[in-house]
Order: sequence, then C-alpha cells, then structure tokens
Amino acid sequence: MKLRTRALVIASAGALAYAYLRVLRPRHLRWGATDEEIARRMLGDDQIERPVVVTNRAVTVDAPPEDVWPWLAQMGELPRGGFYSYEWIERMMGMTVENADRIMPECQNLQVGDPLDRAGNMIVRAVNPGRALVLGARPGLWIDSTWAIAVYPAGEGQTRLVSRVRAQVKRWTPTAPLMMALLDPGHLVMERKFLLEVKKRAEALARERKRQGTRATA
Repeated sequence: MKLRTRALVIASAGALAYAYLRVLRPRHLRWGATDEEIARRMLGDDQIERPVVVTNRAVTVDAPPEDVWPWLAQMGELPRGGFYSYEWIERMMGMTVENADRIMPECQNLQVGDPLDRAGNMIVRAVNPGRALVLGARPGLWIDSTWAIAVYPAGEGQTRLVSRVRAQVKRWTPTAPLMMALLDPGHLVMERKFLLEVKKRAEALARERKRQGTRATA
C-alpha cells in the first residue's frame, strides 16, 4: 500500500472512530431514555460501584405494567420464554432459545440465584416482583455487570420499560479492549430488539385482555 493511500485509510478510520465516540455512542447509550430515567436509581445499582460503562434505554409501552411484567419474568433459555431478541445470534453464541408469544404461568416465579441461561451469564441477582428484575453474570469473569429491567406506570394505561446495564472491568486482559469495543454496538442492537419485542407482546396482550374484559393477574 502506498504511503499516501495508507495515510488516507488511517485518517478515515480515525474520523469514523471520532464520529462514533463523540456523536453516535453518547446517543445509543441512552436510546429512548429520558434525563429523569437516567438519573433515577434502579434496583441493583449498588452491585456495581464503579462502572466503566452505563447504558440506559427505554420504550413506552401502550399497556399497563401488569401486562408487561410477565414477559420479563419468563425470560431465559428453553424451557423458558427466550430473550425476545435475535434468536439466530443467540444460537450462534451457544444458547438454546425460542422466543415465546404466550404467557407461561410455570415460569413466573423468579427467585434470587435462579439461572436464566445454561452458561451462568444471566443469574437473577435481585427481583421486585411486578416491578424490577436484575440479572448478572457468574462470579470470576474479567467483567462484572448487571442488567436491570424495570416497569414504571406512565399514566393512561401506559408503561415505561427501562433497561440499564452497568459494567465494571475486574481485570484487564489482552483481549478485554477488543471485547469491549465489540460489545458496545452489539449490545445496542440486541437490547433495542428486546425492548421492541417486549413492547409488541405486551401491547398485543393488553388488546386481547381489553377485548375479553379481563385483567392480568401476574
């Protein structure tokens, strides 16, 4: 590669990196979340004291919290209800998943310590039934993180579904910076899909309950 061409490639890569870090990244770290939601303390915040990464993402769901929560409570690998994201990516990662389109009564009672995946990367660290759920990885990894998901009444039968990740690097390894760089945009893609799929399912459930004149009991 000629010196001029190499310099152009390096300059272009630097410009793209700068644009991502200064423009795109600050936006996707708070996709859909309000200033109030970002400032609000959530269940599990105290489990990661000095995070190097914090994300806050949210959607408005046209359904009451009781029609949103059951989808969260049944999350997990089979025989649970999946993670409502891109199944083909999760299967490439070795997970056995199938996103449920129905409420599974047998999967509604979460307890602290319950594993939602076989690898132990999503263990229930805290739960406030009907309101909030905190997942985290098994101890001993190079990174410690929590994934808090909460439902907040938003008036007129709506819900704010808020997702927060707090991550702390326990020990830097040669591959840790690369892993962080890959996880950063990849997490947005997966989490955005999760939020929108839960929204879709909860709104369909609310419409069906309204049609039948019933209320959720979870």
